[in-house]
Amino acid sequence: MEQIKNPVIEQLHARKSVRVFEDRPIEAAEKRAILEAAIQAPSAGNMNLYTILDITDAALQQRLSETCDNQPFIATAKLCLVFCADYQRWYDLFCEHMPEVRKPAEGDLLLAQADTYIAAQNAVVAAESLGIGSCYIGDITENFEEHQRLLKLPKYVVPTCMLVFGYPTEQQQRRVKPPRFSVEDVVHENGYDAEKCARMGKMLQERQNLPVEAEFHGWVERFCNRKWNCEFSEEMSRSCRAIIDSWCK
Repeated sequence: MEQIKNPVIEQLHARKSVRVFEDRPIEAAEKRAILEAAIQAPSAGNMNLYTILDITDAALQQRLSETCDNQPFIATAKLCLVFCADYQRWYDLFCEHMPEVRKPAEGDLLLAQADTYIAAQNAVVAAESLGIGSCYIGDITENFEEHQRLLKLPKYVVPTCMLVFGYPTEQQQRRVKPPRFSVEDVVHENGYDAEKCARMGKMLQERQNLPVEAEFHGWVERFCNRKWNCEFSEEMSRSCRAIIDSWCK
């Protein structure tokens, strides 16, 4: 099948997480372009259910590098944005003009978070088009109470994702992007194909070049312990429960 290519599609394929940056500033016009692109993202009812925090305080950025799983490269990024799901301003507006308004609930939180992630991805794509690297920091979802305090967040505003940006070093530009799943692996026609998903192990075994079953078993075990049976995964779940409790109580 003929592959369609254009600059946007090529940049989407080329983009990878960048964690080492040149000591080169992101210019004000470039930051503005990234932020404006984020806000052009699709939004439920055109409500823009998010707020973007531009972290310009070096001490705060350093602290976030510590609370987000002690990742020093966060502190060295040239641009740090925290994307927060935000229903506070709409709720306040509704209360100002309506005699009776229900409180935000779980569905509102999920909707706001969806808006937030879409806006964040627009920022990533815009940065890539400018030659600026980026990295998602999911750890902002952890330590909810501390991040709520650090960022002075009101009740119906919760940190959803953080992005750090900078110009990638030459080594980062040369680094090979980890392979993604193929279209055939993840696209199901007209309904969920359980048999296709059951073949994931075989696909991963081939991709990792581990033909011996015992070696592949060891790889899965190590991956599970690193990404699933681990402290940060448990803390993220605890924080998510705390967010829901705080939002909905």
